Amino acid sequence: MMEIEKICSCARNASYKLASCKSEEKNKILLSIADGIEEQRESIKKANAVDIANAKGVLSEAMIDRLTLTDERIDLMAEGVRQVVALDDPVGKVVREWTMPNGLHFKKVRASLGVIGVIYESRPNVTVDVASLCIKSGNGVILKGGKEAINSNRRLFEIIGEAIEKCGFDKNFVGFIDNVDRQATFDMLQQSKYIDVIIPRGSDKLKKFVLMNSQIPVIASSGGNCHVYVEKTADLDMAENIVYNAKMQRVSVCNAAEQLLVDEEIAEKFLPKMLNRLMNDGCKINGCEKTCSIVKGVNPASDEDYKTEREDYILTVKVVKDYVEAIDRINANGTKHSEAIVSKDESVMEIFTGMVDAGCVYTNASTRFTDGFEYGFGAEIGISTQKLHARGPLGLEQLTSEKYIVAGNGQIRK
Repeated sequence: MMEIEKICSCARNASYKLASCKSEEKNKILLSIADGIEEQRESIKKANAVDIANAKGVLSEAMIDRLTLTDERIDLMAEGVRQVVALDDPVGKVVREWTMPNGLHFKKVRASLGVIGVIYESRPNVTVDVASLCIKSGNGVILKGGKEAINSNRRLFEIIGEAIEKCGFDKNFVGFIDNVDRQATFDMLQQSKYIDVIIPRGSDKLKKFVLMNSQIPVIASSGGNCHVYVEKTADLDMAENIVYNAKMQRVSVCNAAEQLLVDEEIAEKFLPKMLNRLMNDGCKINGCEKTCSIVKGVNPASDEDYKTEREDYILTVKVVKDYVEAIDRINANGTKHSEAIVSKDESVMEIFTGMVDAGCVYTNASTRFTDGFEYGFGAEIGISTQKLHARGPLGLEQLTSEKYIVAGNGQIRK
């Protein structure tokens, strides 16, 4: 507990300096981090190999893929940092400005949140994404990764610290809790004196633990039980490609499709080709009674299947009467993350986007685009399914708040 408190206290003290850094200074740090990642790729892969070896026989193939750092993924990490450098700095941006009759001049400006605590699992690239976004937005950060990626995360943290010091700044801008015990997570969640907000990234179990135990405000996603609805007017070739991409492009991520809803008018025409393609490529299909009658090899779906985020090569299928039933099912079973409709009917798409309760709603596109990089934010710190402060991908602007700067020339209140 004392060690965690010390890490958080150091980050708090360092954050005041970071909040006042100019964009040029923050960008210099970030470029140094990107260079360090590329220069130290062999040591990163060596540390990652230990994590992968420890994961074999423990994690699923999909989760091991999520953990693995290849040369291409290391390049993407560095590119993500440089993308953040290229983005406008939100800190100090004037949101509104006005003068009152008494001469007081008011400016509402964007300001850093302070210190952000991020608790995450499996994916070591999160270490770099989070650190770069927090530095650019002027926030100190405390990183708490999971045991699956501890060696990879530790090495990346060391590279980040070295890069910050190389630029002449305090490496405590970024803190790292090098302890994978659940108690360490609990102790971190008690540090309300030093941490301003907690962002959990990972399993639903992790998020529930954070929400139940945190003394600090939490920005959380409730998971990614994402749907694709193929409406009766859809271009079926387009729909097939969208569904395949949403499910199969990378199954272990939160924006992968877990549920397929198909209009009953096109089910017999669409489902055989679609589902056989998925099954031939190793995806297990659970389906409703109608789906099972149309396509051989489909397993009967349980009620729980329609509510479950698999993060694996498993898709659940339901034939629905129309878009009204589709919307109702999505709002009942979805996790308010990412939902999609494939359709040619503009009026139906307008109703769908208006009524579906999710942070990101797509028309004629894959749910796999729910990502800060794809939205032009550079790296992201997570996907929020909440409705207060921020929703959807959490980029730079979402990591700031607002404050008022009031300038006078001797005014006193009577």
